[in-house]
Amino acid sequence: MKQMPSLKTSKKELMQYYRDMLLIRRFEERTGQLYGTGEIAGFCHLYIGQEAIVVGMQSVLSKKDSVITAYRDHGHMLACGMDPKGVMAELTGRRGGYSRGKGGSMHMFSAEKNFYGGHGIVGAQIPLGAGLAFAHQYREDGGLCATYFGDGSANQGQVYEAFNMASLWKLPIIFILENNGYAMGTSLNRHAAGGDLSKRGEAYGITGHKVDGMDVLAVKAAGQLAVDHVRSGKGPILLEMNTYRYRGHSMSDPATYRSKDEVEGVKSNRDPIEFVKNLLESNHGIKAEDLKAMDKETREICKQAAEFARASPLPEAKELYTDILIETESEKKKPKAAAKSTDPSTKNDINW
Repeated sequence: MKQMPSLKTSKKELMQYYRDMLLIRRFEERTGQLYGTGEIAGFCHLYIGQEAIVVGMQSVLSKKDSVITAYRDHGHMLACGMDPKGVMAELTGRRGGYSRGKGGSMHMFSAEKNFYGGHGIVGAQIPLGAGLAFAHQYREDGGLCATYFGDGSANQGQVYEAFNMASLWKLPIIFILENNGYAMGTSLNRHAAGGDLSKRGEAYGITGHKVDGMDVLAVKAAGQLAVDHVRSGKGPILLEMNTYRYRGHSMSDPATYRSKDEVEGVKSNRDPIEFVKNLLESNHGIKAEDLKAMDKETREICKQAAEFARASPLPEAKELYTDILIETESEKKKPKAAAKSTDPSTKNDINW
């Protein structure tokens, strides 16, 4: 598989990519702080280091397209245009969150932004992505589904069931494999036979491409190729984005399976935000002061998001019973028959 080429782009576009990636990083840094103070509980997976993937892909998608991903999802939410205040409120379990405080880090969505999660079960979002793609195809709305997953979930059986169905039905879906080198704490060469994950779809007739996931322009180029492929009716395509996460798998992971030199080497030589910063300064004459102002702006947005989350009330107890079942109108009209116990040991009938 050939490495995807990088694309030339305008100063305006580069500035937007820089800001979008910076917002994700500053948001995740603030998230880490709130987790450290106990204001965020449960599982929490940060996207720091992988920002170029979702920003580059989002630049070639349209409003009619849908997005679904796994539990390392905060960056995807922000790239889709979800309000940082609502995302942070959900992270802290507050009523002002996108799932009214009941979903937390891994389970929030926005139908308005066509973002469908945020899923905590490894690999489960991939067949759901195929379902979303089928919905686009069935409705003939011209949309596609960008379905993200990690290298760890690439070994799940349901991935290949989804590949098979997507290829058979030529579903409008882009499978985006974010390969950060580690399935939790297990390196790629210890968990993935064959090594080259871009070839995983070949048995199902799905073309795969390797992409430098630390270069937002390479991601954009690959994304545009994939969008053109899918929208032309050729069915699914697989993009393996080679990237790197700077933090542990989750906030509870000290990441002792990696050396400090390895992490620092990536930060120094491949950081996606520094890559764009260097392009702006060297090719477009953008001054460091201008970029510092943008950094200050994104930090303020994240500060306000944290303040909004703290001020938002906790969910009421009745929220435990909402969004559980949906009754159709015909079901509501049916008489409620009382079921009687058949247990002879009970003296009185029990209505369940």
